Amino acid sequence: MPFFAYKARNSRGDLVEGVLEGADRDAVAGQLFGQGISPIQIEITQSASGDQELNWWQRIWERKVQALDVQLFSRQLHTLIRAGVPIMRGLTSLQESAISRSFRNVIRDLRESLDSGRELSASMRRHPAVFSLFYVSMIKVGEMTGRLDAIFLRLSEHLEFEREMRNRVKTALRYPMFVIIVMFFAIVIVNIWVIPMFAKVFAGFNAELPLMTRVLLNTSNFFVAYWWVMLSLGVGAASLFRSYIKTKDGRFWWNRQILQFPIFGRIVLKATLARFARSFAISSKSGVPIVQALSVVASTVDNAFIASRIEQMRDGVERGESILRTASTANVFTPVVLQMIAVGEETGAIDELMDEIAIMYEGEVEYELKNLSANIEPILIIALGFMVLILALGIFLPIWDLGRVALRK
Repeated sequence: MPFFAYKARNSRGDLVEGVLEGADRDAVAGQLFGQGISPIQIEITQSASGDQELNWWQRIWERKVQALDVQLFSRQLHTLIRAGVPIMRGLTSLQESAISRSFRNVIRDLRESLDSGRELSASMRRHPAVFSLFYVSMIKVGEMTGRLDAIFLRLSEHLEFEREMRNRVKTALRYPMFVIIVMFFAIVIVNIWVIPMFAKVFAGFNAELPLMTRVLLNTSNFFVAYWWVMLSLGVGAASLFRSYIKTKDGRFWWNRQILQFPIFGRIVLKATLARFARSFAISSKSGVPIVQALSVVASTVDNAFIASRIEQMRDGVERGESILRTASTANVFTPVVLQMIAVGEETGAIDELMDEIAIMYEGEVEYELKNLSANIEPILIIALGFMVLILALGIFLPIWDLGRVALRK
């Protein structure tokens, strides 16, 4: 739909200017009258903020919708709905104030879908890259219960927790990744430039070189002569691996292996279970039946292995088993968590206990992330020391042998 620039006067007689989207001038005038504003002039314009047709280069570099955009959108809609603003008018305001062009287009599509008679949840389902299945399911619950404002608030808090967890992981991994990258480039430089320089010196010794030196020289020669083969194999292996983990079986295998990694595995497990507990608590508080809640949460934990265990829990609950029994069979929860689930199921406060479980796991993840660098540093130091030892033995042993021969003479 086109955009129209308007001039109008509000109830106090002040001149108001802006841009609105509508099918025609009459539709825009109707929107203005609905807001208590009397239009004076309505002229067609390009867009709310210059949203003219993008060329192919602009499409490539256009910023995608971020999780922060959806979080702010949820918080703002909660405030607008709680204040009694109709959903269509609220979406219009958010579209005009959206900074991201991509998200502005998403909101515009939501408005057009609502205008054509679709529900908000069905409109959001048209954008799976922006609104997750969990998000859409919670909006559906809000529509059924008439508590959209509360749902948007809980979704905003949930998205904020997800964003904080990702930022903490990135912060904790920044230093180790920097060290690993530096070590990689150091190995490449040593093999391409440093060792070949020493090879010319060793060639003048006319003596048998130590084993470590011969290994270093042969490795360097292979690296220099066949670097393109190694690069091609590396790129090919990475591409095959990425293609495999995109399949259902490959994703399940990789997600299960991640949980077995030293140091990282337990952090991923606790973070995933914290996400599960928080999502389950939100669903339960919103009135979602337990079986449906487990189905929705299983698709949002972002780990195929854990999702399969949650689906086992759902199947057990469908057969009439207790949540405690199905959680014990899943073999992913600690005894303390199982005890809290038992208490929650017995008292009928499973949503509150799930919140407590989420808080407990979040605290453990935060502690693990704070100590992540300290746990990785010894491994990096050992690897770096091992590399220096090999270089020292391979390069300096022939020099020491030459020195001993010279002293004997």
